[in-house]
Amino acid sequence: MREYVTLECGECGERNYRTQRQTRGGEGKLQLKKFCSRCGKHTGHKERKK
Repeated sequence: MREYVTLECGECGERNYRTQRQTRGGEGKLQLKKFCSRCGKHTGHKERKK
């Protein structure tokens, strides 16, 4: 089963991306390096629930 999560910029806090992840597995929170349009550079984005 999959669920939607929102990715939030670690520096400015803007929620830029929405993606899916599996609910099973017991992994930690999803963290990806993505481009933030507000900061203008690639930053770490962490998973946030809706």
